Amino acid sequence: MKRCAWAGDDPLMIAYHDREWGRPVHDDRVLFEFLVLEGAQAGLSWSTILKKREGYRRAFAGFDAKKVARFGAADVRRLMADAGIVRNRMKIEAAIVNARLVLEVAKERGSFDAYVWSFVGGEPLRKRRRSLSDIPATTAESDALSKDLKRRGFKFVGSTIVYAFMQAVGMVTDHVDGCLYNDGDGR
Repeated sequence: MKRCAWAGDDPLMIAYHDREWGRPVHDDRVLFEFLVLEGAQAGLSWSTILKKREGYRRAFAGFDAKKVARFGAADVRRLMADAGIVRNRMKIEAAIVNARLVLEVAKERGSFDAYVWSFVGGEPLRKRRRSLSDIPATTAESDALSKDLKRRGFKFVGSTIVYAFMQAVGMVTDHVDGCLYNDGDGR
């Protein structure tokens, strides 16, 4: 079975590619999870984050934004000692700030889902990608979403991180030609 080359031969990466990457997500909890995980990945490999995913789920209350939004200094200290996650204070504090802001956006827009998907007109963007080198690091849509998230106070949401988030949650479909998950129209 042919896949996008980035999945490699790691069973965890293959499972992620086959079951999640590029599939539309409309659940605020899962969207928050990917926002945290993509921010945690900055400067690291995605496989490192996938290996720590269960640790993140445990450490960040199953990505319940309401619970994470109430985390305080004691929680930051606890998380800094947790080997199950990336122990970077700025990334941990960003996850807590972002939880609070996800809730604000959800209150304002009805859901975090409605907000993020509005940047792609509510439908996945489908682009033809002949090879991995055809996949951009950023797009006009990721630039716009990143800019608005930053304006609202979100952290670790540069355009490259946001584009990876958009790929992860299916806002954009970047499976390359020949991938068994590409129907020939980028789907």
